[in-house]
Amino acid sequence: MRVQSLTLVAAGAALLAPTTTPSAPAAAPTAHGGPLIRHEGDVPAADLLAKVRDCAPVSRGHYRSDHGKPATIPVCGTRNAVFWKADMDIDCDGRPGRRCNRRTDPFFSDTTAHQQSDGRHLSAERLPYIVVPRVSPRWDHRASGIRGGSVAAVIHRDRVRYAVVGDVGPPDLIGEASYATAEGLGIRPDPHGGGTDSGVTYIVFKNTRVTPIEDHAAAVTTGERLAREFVQGG
Repeated sequence: MRVQSLTLVAAGAALLAPTTTPSAPAAAPTAHGGPLIRHEGDVPAADLLAKVRDCAPVSRGHYRSDHGKPATIPVCGTRNAVFWKADMDIDCDGRPGRRCNRRTDPFFSDTTAHQQSDGRHLSAERLPYIVVPRVSPRWDHRASGIRGGSVAAVIHRDRVRYAVVGDVGPPDLIGEASYATAEGLGIRPDPHGGGTDSGVTYIVFKNTRVTPIEDHAAAVTTGERLAREFVQGG
């Protein structure tokens, strides 16, 4: 999400073709002023989605997308990953910033379940992370090899964003990710009225961990490798 124009140089009355290779398409800026990442890595969203068409449930029950909604969402498993298909609510918790604070988010908490290497809580507006449900009889994510720093591929339409498990939520709800995750997927990241009601797939790779948890570049590198192995073998 880009349009590119070629520069033509006039020489007298003649138009000469450009002599240099056109630059890459420009990306629209995010709220932070940086480029919006359309897709991380080279594994297509369609290939990842093809691997999660069928569900072998690992949860003992279903989750709700929001309070008051029916419980219809199972956590599914493969040999190397767990996944679920849900909505995306915006988690703005953790270290306060310009976009995530008590003024912008009426439910703001300045803590996250997992902390970065310097002991500070994660920054939802800077770090792509996802939220897993708190351990319950319905599902214990730890028994599936999922913990803080586990690598996830989050998919919305044709976009893939790599993230880490960074926080835990209510034991009966699923489908939440940080401000930065939503922003990178082109989902409105506003914690007050943002997110999307459906169409998000969360794939979390078992027995993986990014150290330090705040190293997003490492999450992308590891996630791309794991995603490629996942589409090739499952």
